[in-house]
Amino acid sequence: MLLVAACIAAVWLLLSPPKQTEVFDRLPKRYEYLEVKQPQQPELYMLVASPEDIRLRADRLPLRQIPAYGINGGFFYGNDLLSIAVMNDKPVNGERGAYGSGWFNAKYARGTLVWDGTDRKFSVQVVSSADEIRVEDRGRYWAQGGVSLNLSDEAAWRTSIVEQHLPFADELRMRSALVYNDEGRLWLIVSPTLVTAADFRAALLESVPGSGREGIFLDGDGSSQMNAEERVLTGDERMVVQMISVAGDSRE
Repeated sequence: MLLVAACIAAVWLLLSPPKQTEVFDRLPKRYEYLEVKQPQQPELYMLVASPEDIRLRADRLPLRQIPAYGINGGFFYGNDLLSIAVMNDKPVNGERGAYGSGWFNAKYARGTLVWDGTDRKFSVQVVSSADEIRVEDRGRYWAQGGVSLNLSDEAAWRTSIVEQHLPFADELRMRSALVYNDEGRLWLIVSPTLVTAADFRAALLESVPGSGREGIFLDGDGSSQMNAEERVLTGDERMVVQMISVAGDSRE
């Protein structure tokens, strides 16, 4: 009887998936991890990465179930991705030109963060479709849709979040964002603090260093999730269609 029990236990260990911490232990780290906690400000958890190490992916899972470092991506409904998510002119969730594939910012032209791998420059472009994205080489770029932060324009940012339909801007919600600076560094940022869009944006201006800062709001509320060796933020543990990961995941 003991022998049978031991065999069953051995089989269970072989078939059961490894713990998340064990999976993360096997991943190469290509990011710097930062936390910002200041009185009367939202907590910020940040991965600082090189744009060449970014991979956009669509797993349709809660992030904690994905063996990769990174944060949640754009807006979605069901299994349809409603924000642009394109790697080298290929949408991550389907075919080019297909609804829900990541080829479109559905319904509205919205701020889309673009890394031009040939020009080696970031930009935020307000577009409805990946067809409209301006880059040197359509085979060497990635683009992530969201809503413009307009970090460099205090006069315009409130108008832009209305025009680009940022959900629940004045409500207390968890938030996430992508921010870059002139040095070519990229911050992947999640706040589990319930905060308005204005207060989240103000915290980004306070905490992300460098000149030429710009970026986008990503999906928020329960979708605000992060996988890092140092910290896992689960939001409300909902499935998210798309993830912004840092290279070194288990598929490479």
